[in-house]
Amino acid sequence: MKTASHKIISLTGAAAIALLTAVPGQAQDARATAIAIMKRDFHAKGIAGMDRLDQDALQVVCTRSDNKPPKDIAVRLEKDQAESVKYPADGKLMGDWRAGEKIAQSGHGMTWKDKPGKPSGGGCYNCHRIGPKEISYGNVGPSLYRLGKTRGDGPEMQKYVYTKIYDSKATTLCSAMPRFGHSGALTEAQIKDLVALLLDPRSPVNQ
Repeated sequence: MKTASHKIISLTGAAAIALLTAVPGQAQDARATAIAIMKRDFHAKGIAGMDRLDQDALQVVCTRSDNKPPKDIAVRLEKDQAESVKYPADGKLMGDWRAGEKIAQSGHGMTWKDKPGKPSGGGCYNCHRIGPKEISYGNVGPSLYRLGKTRGDGPEMQKYVYTKIYDSKATTLCSAMPRFGHSGALTEAQIKDLVALLLDPRSPVNQ
């Protein structure tokens, strides 16, 4: 019997092949050249290995379609990603918002000089407005200020935010947001703390 991961690989692989054959040869050549240059100039060091240049099948689907895959493929693959999200065994999706703010502020981790197993930060302010006192933040992603105040902090919203942080492609297939849980960049506890930062009524984000 196929496992869920085998199913996902099979589906994304088939979608990638279909899209690959639809991409003009000139575009394929340009992508191949770009990848060859990256592999030539990127050198493995520390925990940053050459495997970081490899796309998984789902990422291939997005790049081959310029982030606009056919709707039926997108819906199907988002469902597969959603089914692969690992939720906390204790059923609790919110942690400590104070710890969440520290994670959101931190951009450390996952570099060649970091040690294996060292906790990483989320770097959330690089792309989002979140806390009211932070004056430096990115606008690549939507503002998350007062998210809990405007959309609530109930079970469904907690699950949505946890899912979005764990694997953004479970809700938007070609999202530019990192797949923090899927990739192992953030731990379960860290994701819980970020959910609390965004939704807990006591968090300054929701004041």
